[in-house]
Amino acid sequence: MVSSEKCSMARPGAPNVVVILIDDMGFGASSPFGGPIDMPTAERLAGGGLRFNQFHTTALCSPTRASLMTGRNPHSVGFGTVTNFVSSDPGYNCIRPENAGTIAQILRESGYSTAAFGKWHQTPGAETGPDGPFDRWPTGEGFEHFYGFLGGSTDQYYPALYDGVTPVDCPATPEDGYHLSEDLSDKVIDWIECHHADTSDKPFFAYLALGATHSPLQVPKRWRDKYAGQFDHGWNRQREITLARQKELGIIPPDGEMTPWPDLVPDWGNISEDDQRAAALLMELYAGFAEHTDAQIGRIVDALSEMEILDNTLICYLLGDNGASAEGGMTGTVNEGILFNGLGDSSSHILQRADELGGPTTAPQYPFGWALAMDTPYQWVKQVASHYGGTRNPLIVHWPDGIESSGEVRTQWHFVSDIAPTILEAAGIEQPREMNGAEQQPMDGVAMGYCFDNAKVASRRTTQYFEVFGNRGIYHEGWVACTLHRVPMQAASADKPFEDDKWELYDSTSDWTQAHDVAETHPRKLEELQRLFQEVAAANQVLLDNNRMQRMREGAINLSLSAEVKYPGSMPPLLPDAAVRVLNRSHIISVNVTLDSTGSTGVLVSQGARADGGWGIYLRQGRVAYCHSVADLSVWHVRSDYIVQPGTREICMKFDYDGGGLGKGATVRLAVDGVEVTSGRVENSTAFYVGGTGLLTIGRGHGVPLSDDYQRDDRIAGVVDSVHFRLHGELLEDEAAVVRNALAIQ
Repeated sequence: MVSSEKCSMARPGAPNVVVILIDDMGFGASSPFGGPIDMPTAERLAGGGLRFNQFHTTALCSPTRASLMTGRNPHSVGFGTVTNFVSSDPGYNCIRPENAGTIAQILRESGYSTAAFGKWHQTPGAETGPDGPFDRWPTGEGFEHFYGFLGGSTDQYYPALYDGVTPVDCPATPEDGYHLSEDLSDKVIDWIECHHADTSDKPFFAYLALGATHSPLQVPKRWRDKYAGQFDHGWNRQREITLARQKELGIIPPDGEMTPWPDLVPDWGNISEDDQRAAALLMELYAGFAEHTDAQIGRIVDALSEMEILDNTLICYLLGDNGASAEGGMTGTVNEGILFNGLGDSSSHILQRADELGGPTTAPQYPFGWALAMDTPYQWVKQVASHYGGTRNPLIVHWPDGIESSGEVRTQWHFVSDIAPTILEAAGIEQPREMNGAEQQPMDGVAMGYCFDNAKVASRRTTQYFEVFGNRGIYHEGWVACTLHRVPMQAASADKPFEDDKWELYDSTSDWTQAHDVAETHPRKLEELQRLFQEVAAANQVLLDNNRMQRMREGAINLSLSAEVKYPGSMPPLLPDAAVRVLNRSHIISVNVTLDSTGSTGVLVSQGARADGGWGIYLRQGRVAYCHSVADLSVWHVRSDYIVQPGTREICMKFDYDGGGLGKGATVRLAVDGVEVTSGRVENSTAFYVGGTGLLTIGRGHGVPLSDDYQRDDRIAGVVDSVHFRLHGELLEDEAAVVRNALAIQ
């Protein structure tokens, strides 16, 4: 048994462990699982390892990652939601309890070196500031090294990076060829090579969670161009092509049927020619993005091979933390911030900016229809934990020294919490009863090693519940009972009472794809599984309270934001959840600055960047100005002709919000040393979303500038001493209702 004291050495011959997690990839996307996207590294690992075709995730980012890291059910460790939408309810506070230690903590205490790279999304937003606390950052959760980002998504060209707990700049620019996935691959390889050179007798655990293929879909154009014209046949036809290929590969049984197409998503033949062109272009972009990601993983596999440690490295390659994302809406979008701020994008706008798609000035996402196609042959998408389109993801396991079989498919039913006990079993480590003075709750996961060399053995995982945003279900001994409570991106469905939900029933022993609802013909079986769901849900802190969804959404935005905050000029970049929130209310921002000379250009304080929008106060050849960009769709400027003189000055921006709802207009007034120098109008403002990165920065911007008035490298001739925020007023009840409605579609 592993004690709370750190062990000095791992078991002789213990395997290295590499866990790789792709973001937002559906079951039917990748080539080794019959999809249209070439992923040669995944094919290579599958050819030398095993493909699991009944592996499941939670249907959402943070819950899947928490279950992966702890080996427990997500709600039992506080992760029934994402860190952006927490509540005080124990199953939804995103605070991992001490009695649920992570796989990284266990391996580190058992003699492994540990490192995490890429996306984390397990730290509560309020704890992502420069003062932490840091015990729920990766380095507080068992990883000795971390390089990556904390939120749910980030810009691929200008990510919000951290080295340990310290924010760091990107090592290069897009002009230099920088891309986050390539950077992460470089860092993983560097860390493994250094570890191997210094302590080759000590095993390591490397966890790589890519930001790809989550939006924004950003990748150099040559990767997109490879797929030009390959999706012109549309999403309905693609489903047919994929299902046929899946049957050829043995991923789906020969009698597996295509599931019904939801009525709310139009068939390809029923949308306009422009809609088809725009949708095909966005799908080409997604495919190129995914193949580029797989190529970076290939570099890591090559490095392991060159170091002659590939064969004794257990690689778990998870192609998705949930089903494909429908967060691009029905049309898709140039910038996801357009949709997340309650605005609409159009195919004409997408086509107008076609040359920019995938570059640093856009933050695209593909349409709902392609998400359904990428989840072939299953129903629904990401966030829909009730159906396999949201929860069934490909898993590839590669470990030549530990698995005799290769190139085979495994049909045993498994869940993401099974990864941690599988790693412990392979490493010869027992699950600890106590860690850091806390008695540990047993892992819910089932080690998967029993089927590595036995394709016909019965599944040892017989029961698993699911719940995300009220969408819920339970698998038990081949049967699935489930109910769709809420359709993604459909605000009207968000607050339907739970008692109004209609349950479905599927017999997966004869209906592999969940194509036939047999609830009416097997009412007693449905009642049995509904009772079982209630029992298991209660035991795991799942709360089916009709007010919980409202509490979670309101947890994402403080409805009484009267505050006064003063930041020093030396303040490091702040993520949105850790920064002062100025949206949808009147506010005053006062910048105290010491200028060495006149005529310089540069940012004083800003939040956001070109792709998703934001706001900024800056100098333009010595003249004070303000820019407010609503998802790069509406860009407003208030500029003065007053030249700010050298010395210590106070530059003030007063934002008089119109009120009456979310994202309304405002009168903006600029003053220097108490004297108003100009005023102007912002006719609409950012309602909620300032980008997946959305950094608040002082003395400089982040990413592609919001305005053409300044360049990324421009700096004022002087220094910002401090920035003082004064927020005024509280949201009225009608405004709060608009907030709730907007957040309902997230």
